[in-house]
Amino acid sequence: MEATDLLKKVRQIEIKTRGLSANIFAGEYHSAFKGRGMTFSEVREYQYGDDIRNIDWNVTARFNHPYIKIFEEERELTVLLMIDVSGSREFGTSFKYKKNVITEMAAVLAFSAIQNNDKIGVIFFSDRIEKFIPPKKGKKHILHIIREFITFTPEHRETNISEALKYLTNAIKKRCTTFLISDFIDDNFEDALKIANQKHDVVALKVFDKRETEIPSIGMIKLKDAETGQYQWADTSNKGVREAYSKWWREKHDSTRRLFSKCGVDNVSVRTDEDYVKALISLFKKRI
Repeated sequence: MEATDLLKKVRQIEIKTRGLSANIFAGEYHSAFKGRGMTFSEVREYQYGDDIRNIDWNVTARFNHPYIKIFEEERELTVLLMIDVSGSREFGTSFKYKKNVITEMAAVLAFSAIQNNDKIGVIFFSDRIEKFIPPKKGKKHILHIIREFITFTPEHRETNISEALKYLTNAIKKRCTTFLISDFIDDNFEDALKIANQKHDVVALKVFDKRETEIPSIGMIKLKDAETGQYQWADTSNKGVREAYSKWWREKHDSTRRLFSKCGVDNVSVRTDEDYVKALISLFKKRI
């Protein structure tokens, strides 16, 4: 991509997503993600109606009178975007590829974080960590992130969500709000997700295409696995083949949602031909 084309693309995404962040998400984002972290402020004498769980027993014993700890809402969050850059994100049949929807959603979340005075960082992952952009503030940092969204080319095409979550748990010391954005065509990441969500506030955003849910009847077709590069012929005129595939997708989709619920992870699914704005607002409101 030439420099002029890149700048134009960055500018287009900036204008669209910054406007969405400012006009639509500002209040919802603040309400949904503020107040999750609290910092100690001071102690004062216990008053009727105070939560007894906040009693400072050391100070109480010293003065022979009950005192409680006062906490304040943390005014600054660290937000981390975990972006799946494996080969399957390049699929799309309607108006956008999955990677385009992922880019726009990530940019909206990044601008929402900056407008709320939060730090924002990014982890690009495939079956390994491809790139880590440490959390920072500022418009210059945001534009750098958007350029990376557009131009970054991973070295590997397969997916390992478990390894990405282990990196999050081990490498990011301070608790952060993490948006895990993927099509979740992967298995065996339950334990890693559960551990990561105990340390951080993990939110899962699943992006998928309508054509992934069913196969049309168009005869013999040659299918390519975007991550492994392997080919396979399928007779789509066979009703049993189509139904078996649809059943597999539904079961996979439902099992992923149950996994999120089991691990206590807030989540939403976004289809490439649908409005991701409504999906994000719905997610935010569920957290308020």
